[in-house]
Amino acid sequence: MEAQITLGVNGREETLTVDTRTSLLDLLREHLGLTGAKKGCDHGQCGACTILLDGRRANACLALAVAHDGAEIVSVEGLSDGDELHPLQRAFVEHDAFQCGYCTPGQLCSSAGMLSEAAAEGVALDAAEIRERMSGNLCRCGAYVNIVAAIADVA
Repeated sequence: MEAQITLGVNGREETLTVDTRTSLLDLLREHLGLTGAKKGCDHGQCGACTILLDGRRANACLALAVAHDGAEIVSVEGLSDGDELHPLQRAFVEHDAFQCGYCTPGQLCSSAGMLSEAAAEGVALDAAEIRERMSGNLCRCGAYVNIVAAIADVA
């Protein structure tokens, strides 16, 4: 069965007809050609597919596209402002916060969401708090020290 949905994706309105079983991850990657979010575990355990869904962090592999008709999505491709990198993207480069880079898009979206959440909650982010809040995003290369330093630099 198919359904027509409309989503805001990285500031653009997208109307698509998709199979009702299509995840947001597959919609982004296969229907819109936005391949930044990665398919890691496909069970919501690794965070490689993290996007911002209506401003909150979400595992795109677990979210059915039809359940989010009308939602606003920001993927890693939408973090930058044209050629101007998002402060987190710059910090990741400056702190060498990636090795293979597979988890980096999810780490960036998750950290952008985390910074917004912490600001709304009035929570100060020290290294321990950053590690706790980013615990749903795995890095198989072990670049955690640099990832935390990059996020702390922006926070």
